[in-house]
Amino acid sequence: MTSAPLNGPGSPYRKPHPGASTDEADDDALIKQLRVRAWDPGLRFDTASVPAAWIAERYSGARLEQDRAGIVGYGTDGTVLLKSWTEEVAAHYAEAPRQPLFPPITLSEVERAESRIGRRLPELLQRVYTEVANGGFGPGGGLASLTDGNRVPGHLSDWPSAVKRTCENGLPASWLYLASGGCSMEWHVSLLAVDNPVLLYDADGWEPTWGQDPHDGLRHATTSLRRWLWTWADGGNVWDEVAASLPPSPG
Repeated sequence: MTSAPLNGPGSPYRKPHPGASTDEADDDALIKQLRVRAWDPGLRFDTASVPAAWIAERYSGARLEQDRAGIVGYGTDGTVLLKSWTEEVAAHYAEAPRQPLFPPITLSEVERAESRIGRRLPELLQRVYTEVANGGFGPGGGLASLTDGNRVPGHLSDWPSAVKRTCENGLPASWLYLASGGCSMEWHVSLLAVDNPVLLYDADGWEPTWGQDPHDGLRHATTSLRRWLWTWADGGNVWDEVAASLPPSPG
């Protein structure tokens, strides 16, 4: 498959700062880079849907018969789910309007959300919600909205609410829900720990009847929210660090 890595020639990603950045001075650059991905319908998630008929017409009927790493799955509506860095995604969404799925919210709305959860959000996360978008972009299932009742046109259910999930999930009050990680995995951010590490939590990874608590479900911690966001904004995969932290398989 012909594909263009997110940091390759002609890509909007020019890596203004390495993904491991923890430098607050670069937060303006981070917000700008997040907008590039969050406002591009082909890049706002790790995957994007493209009509199979469009691919066949533009490239050839044999295009989809090739064994390609960029194909994630096939939809029942005639679409192909592709990784966001593929050439087909870039071409299909080249002329699409650049705008967030959910517009940014006001600082007053952030403060109301903080009042509901009883904690202040990190300044960087406040900026994400007030300057980039009210969720609807990012790793995994995408960041949850900070307000309730957001819905993607054509969908039957609301987008996840970070505040609602945080208040109802029975986890430590200092963990703010960020996004689904797939299956029983969830991403949370610590609102109390230094640098606000992002926590990968397995909802099925602990058993209260065994005397365990939610901390036993933790599977990985990225050292800071800033590092986690930079990794994704630069076109990286937040799961790479998770995989690197796992012990090697026996044998």
